[in-house]
Amino acid sequence: MTGAPDDIPDDIPDDAALRARYLPRLEAELAALRAASSAAADDRRPVTLDQQSVGRLSRMDALQQQAMAAAQEARRQGRIRALLAALGRIRAGEFGWCDACGAFIGTRRLDADPAATRCVGCAR
Repeated sequence: MTGAPDDIPDDIPDDAALRARYLPRLEAELAALRAASSAAADDRRPVTLDQQSVGRLSRMDALQQQAMAAAQEARRQGRIRALLAALGRIRAGEFGWCDACGAFIGTRRLDADPAATRCVGCAR
């Protein structure tokens, strides 16, 4: 293999095989993240600072819990964006190809993270 784009190995799955293998997994993870986001919405609401009902340490604990929930939601939303982008690549027939060099990412890497956008070499 010379590394030219026309020099594609025979063992690369076609678009239909990639779609069949990864589309259900991407959709399932996306649905799970959206459900988790909805379930945790109360944890991210502003903390009411009522000194009559809770003490200072309880308020501090509530604020810390709120901050942790917000950080977790930010990570969750980042993953949701990555999954939506991967679904867009599947629909466009561009799924599985490295954004940087154009080589096939590889099924082992896609199995580990189907939202991966770069091959192992370019990810380093």
